[in-house]
Amino acid sequence: MKRFTSLEARIDHAARQVLDRLPAHGLSGALVEFLVFGLKQAWACLFGGAMLFLIIATKYVSPEPFGLARYDFLFLAALAIQLAMLAFRLETLSEAKVILIFHVVGTVMEIFKTSAGSWIYPEDAFFRIGGVPLFSGFMYAAVGSYIARITRIFDMRYTRYPPLWTTILLAAAIYINFFAHHFVVDVRYGLFAATFVLFLRTTVHYRVFRFRHRMPLLVGFLLVALFIWFAENIGTWSRAWLYPGQGDEWTPVSIHKLGAWYLLMIISFVLVTLVHKPQPLDAADRD
Repeated sequence: MKRFTSLEARIDHAARQVLDRLPAHGLSGALVEFLVFGLKQAWACLFGGAMLFLIIATKYVSPEPFGLARYDFLFLAALAIQLAMLAFRLETLSEAKVILIFHVVGTVMEIFKTSAGSWIYPEDAFFRIGGVPLFSGFMYAAVGSYIARITRIFDMRYTRYPPLWTTILLAAAIYINFFAHHFVVDVRYGLFAATFVLFLRTTVHYRVFRFRHRMPLLVGFLLVALFIWFAENIGTWSRAWLYPGQGDEWTPVSIHKLGAWYLLMIISFVLVTLVHKPQPLDAADRD
């Protein structure tokens, strides 16, 4: 797997000209690693961050005077961002494929969930399917984009990764349960247990700058799910979508939604592994 696009390779080369002169060990070395970690995370969030910025901006500045509904503007802007990221080598073609897959998977779930009353989109839109504006699929795609990009940018490797077919079955079961629990018993606790069993021994190894670091993969899932929960609070605060009880006055999204996002993380991660196959940690990779 190629770590950088051509533009990213040039940025990395320029950054190393500066960073290589900085201390490698002690507190100063740790601060350099932390700084690079933050910059790489921000770069991986490029698409999602741009979408959140536009969601917040359109809360205060409506595009309607220009003949566009807010949701239609967000949809067209998301398309433009994607095309620009490909044109300027900010994203690989495989990452664009992941985003397309996520858009389809997310939109299908959105159509069902809004019809079931789980949440609503309170504004009108031309680009929509039923009550679901098409920009909403890009919010799921932003998660897929982030995971695909950190996999590449951080050169993520794994030890004791479970067989791929078992993770695909788990992701399929989680996706089905998002629909089925409206009609039959909700088995999410069983899915949490299955996730724990499958990934308990899995460690992700990622390179920040000079060194490889490691983290239990289950912890990584939780941290990303928490980040998505914060982003969802921004989305509902801006009234881009609303949960029951948020119509008259905004209230934070229930922390219980974190569990749903954790399970969605599993789906997201497994879909990305279909494009970027999980790579083992070779002896040469060990620092």
